[in-house]
Amino acid sequence: MAHIHEKIDFTVAIFVVHEEKILLIHHRKLNKWLPLGGHIELDEDPEQAALREAKEESGMEVELLGERPPTTSPGTRALLAPRFLDIHRITDSHEHIGMIYWARPKDSTEAKCAVAEHHDIRWCSSADLEMLQPPMSAAVKWYCRKAIEEIQK
Repeated sequence: MAHIHEKIDFTVAIFVVHEEKILLIHHRKLNKWLPLGGHIELDEDPEQAALREAKEESGMEVELLGERPPTTSPGTRALLAPRFLDIHRITDSHEHIGMIYWARPKDSTEAKCAVAEHHDIRWCSSADLEMLQPPMSAAVKWYCRKAIEEIQK
């Protein structure tokens, strides 16, 4: 997806946990280990973007975890709150506001690598994070461990 704005875009990151392991992709263009995720498109909300990105990048249906407030009325729909938010620099002139979600697989579908976008996809334990090559950033590693810790089987 092309950037929607030249200076800033909204994105989602989906940390999918199953049996104390986190699903990670080795991003082809960035050459980094990352969670599933991507840009929020103009015609979707953050939840829709997270579900779409998870499906596109892994072939899996996931269940987003979080709290949805009971504050609906005509013309209003409450959204699941992301577990965390961040802002991260992409280039000298462009940033992403990241909505970080926790998720679980909906079924036992095996994760499939989206080869056009990624070199690899794999389930990693907390200990596996230290052995990934290229090494994972400290921030992404923290989110991975936090998700594994908070999402029980």
